[in-house]
Amino acid sequence: MLAVKGLNHFYGGSHTLWDVNFTVSAGSRMCLIGRNGMGKTTLLKCIMGLHQASSGAITFDGIDLVKCPAEHRARLGIGYVPQGREIFSHLTVEENLRVGLRVRRNGSRTIPSRIFALFPMLKQMLNRRGGDLSGGQQQQLAIGRALVLEPKLLILDEPTEGIQPNIVHEIGDIVLKLNKEEGLTVLLVEQKLPFARRVASEFCILDKGRRVAAGSIGELTDQVVRAHLSV
Repeated sequence: MLAVKGLNHFYGGSHTLWDVNFTVSAGSRMCLIGRNGMGKTTLLKCIMGLHQASSGAITFDGIDLVKCPAEHRARLGIGYVPQGREIFSHLTVEENLRVGLRVRRNGSRTIPSRIFALFPMLKQMLNRRGGDLSGGQQQQLAIGRALVLEPKLLILDEPTEGIQPNIVHEIGDIVLKLNKEEGLTVLLVEQKLPFARRVASEFCILDKGRRVAAGSIGELTDQVVRAHLSV
């Protein structure tokens, strides 16, 4: 479904991604892992067109994303939840969700009822401003906003960052439910290994912008963790 080949990226004079190669198969749950500053978020932003790749290829369902304007990528079926959530704090929950409706491929302007089935809290707080929600509630809103466009691929950048353990577990349940029951493909960046091991089916480790290890989640052994993730 998603293929990254020989991807390089520079930020000013810094070479941030070095010939990165990885694929996300349809129906899989791929987790990008690495210490802070290793290029994980940069890689996601290249996929979404928020950073310009210096060289290499990114394809989604055979479509060349490098040549595709950033604003068109959601219409192709890619839902993106950025690090820090980036909801509109002065808009209500309903208005935040309706932002996602603008890029729905079928043109519908109705919030799908499944969003409220997945996140009942959002229905109860439709008229509350996004900035008044807790961190966990904002994360649920950000995920709901991405799901409104009914994506084929859901990209999550640090979905557990700064939220309470019960919401972390709930988000894991929802990701697994969407993947197993609806076939949604998932690509996430995550540093919490228990969450990654529970939710992901495959992993890819980045170290200083390079892919250094990858495989099925069962291959993410303590030895691999010590070799590439120990501080």
